[in-house]
Amino acid sequence: MWEWPARWRRGNARANLLTHVRAVGVTSKGDIPGRFMDQISYNDFARIDIRVGRVVSADEFPHARKPAYRLRIDFGPELGLKHSSAQITKYYDPTDLVGKLVLAVVNFPPRQIANFFSEVLTLGVILGEGDICLVHPDRDVPLGSPIR
Repeated sequence: MWEWPARWRRGNARANLLTHVRAVGVTSKGDIPGRFMDQISYNDFARIDIRVGRVVSADEFPHARKPAYRLRIDFGPELGLKHSSAQITKYYDPTDLVGKLVLAVVNFPPRQIANFFSEVLTLGVILGEGDICLVHPDRDVPLGSPIR
């Protein structure tokens, strides 16, 4: 018995996705626009230590491959000062960053970027290539406060 091809069947999301994959030449899951990452458990999320910090200094980072700033961020008495490299040059000047509250993952291992060790991952919304907007609290909160 003859059937409609799978990609023409109504509601066949897998067939529609495969058609899209073939059309745009996607080679991995991460290349598919609009696709979510694999699900994690709440316990996985709870292992990520995200804290509030205040930028105390920001300098241009000429040795980075992509335009970036070197940030010194104060996370309060428990964690102290940490360094971060952030590719946020499109919307922010270094002078505007000083005093700004930011969110950062503080329990990743340090990562060497050129001649600089980034100790925390400053969080931002990726709007496009080199187009990142910082995530921050909308009011003053204690430095080092955890995010959940």
